[in-house]
Amino acid sequence: MSAPKAVAAKVAAKPAGKARHKAAVPAKRPPAKLSSAKPASAKPASAKPVPAKVAAPPNDDASTTAKTLAADIDRALSQGQTDLLSEEAIQALMAAACRSYSAKVEADGGFPPLAERSRVTSTDVMVTASGLLKSANLAVFELGMWQSWTGR
Repeated sequence: MSAPKAVAAKVAAKPAGKARHKAAVPAKRPPAKLSSAKPASAKPASAKPVPAKVAAPPNDDASTTAKTLAADIDRALSQGQTDLLSEEAIQALMAAACRSYSAKVEADGGFPPLAERSRVTSTDVMVTASGLLKSANLAVFELGMWQSWTGR
């Protein structure tokens, strides 16, 4: 007997009092079976082909790209070029870095967000931390309270 038929038989076999109570809850449908056949594409033949996925682990490609971008930014700053990235690009990178760091710490435990021999100065950290707190509408007091509650 199939699973849906077995469930239907059990429901039908229950006393009227229990069946009446369960009747208010909609029955779950079995998952739809997916067909392996794909419909014909309506796109013209001149459409760009989708690049094939590389078989490398998913973190390797993104990590390599991030390291390359970080090196490019560092090189530009060393040459005095402060306008390499637009404000929107910096905001997107900062948001992604914050979320990525937070998720990694929550999943695997804490680690310093900056390497030991980083070129980041204390002033860089203070300016960035201040900007992050202001962007999230948080005060230093709230950060201190959160740190005392969580031990972080």
